[in-house]
Amino acid sequence: MTNSPSTETTPKIGIVIPVYNHERAIPAVLEAVLQHGLHCVLVDDGSTSACAAVLDRLAADTPQQVTLLRHGVNRGKGDAVMTGLRYLAQQGYSHALQIDSDGQHDTADIPRFAVSCAAHPHAVINGCPIYDESVPKGRLYARYLTHVWVWINTLSFDIRDSMCGFRIYPLAAVTALTANQTIGSRMDFDTEILVRLHWKNVQVINLPTRVRYPSDGVSHFKVWLDNVLISRMHTVLFFGMLLRSPLLLARKFSAAARGTATR
Repeated sequence: MTNSPSTETTPKIGIVIPVYNHERAIPAVLEAVLQHGLHCVLVDDGSTSACAAVLDRLAADTPQQVTLLRHGVNRGKGDAVMTGLRYLAQQGYSHALQIDSDGQHDTADIPRFAVSCAAHPHAVINGCPIYDESVPKGRLYARYLTHVWVWINTLSFDIRDSMCGFRIYPLAAVTALTANQTIGSRMDFDTEILVRLHWKNVQVINLPTRVRYPSDGVSHFKVWLDNVLISRMHTVLFFGMLLRSPLLLARKFSAAARGTATR
């Protein structure tokens, strides 16, 4: 798989923002995102009428720049992202930039992510958070358990952080993966899709990006449900890794040998 930009056309990147009851934060997030000239898909994941009304207004105010898609009921962040990814793929986009709707991500980094995407069009450009003092310490420490499981389940340190919802996907790779594989529909989505893409030999480029928690003080992490889903995901991925371990190890040793040969 080559990542040479000289053999590729300029990536056509669209933005996907999953939204669930972030009516206070989303106007500022959308305004900041649209400054970068990319088409934005808002996916209303069964929000309340108050949030739905805000999204309707935002889409009506910028019809050339924004597409609004809607789930009749809340289906989870993962399903909302996948709805946006499928729409962009159907519209001929080559890549999709995922960003959260609560204002925690630094939209000023979008051009830097796009430049990296152009240089590595077959890779996932993955946000690696740099936190400020607003991060809840419990959430910060809990992330490290997922990091360790991801490193085990990929037999590598290639994915530095799998839980940041700020990243660019190559849509061809996502489409090929999800044609035969169901990905977690809620907070397990971000981690599972990265691990499974890595298993498919999709490169992950980790870019540091500043993250703050969140501008409207609303979190939709369901402590019991999402922790159960995440624990189940890690278990399933672990046994998937065991089945794939000969291939993953062979790939790892081959990459190491190539690195030694080029020194």
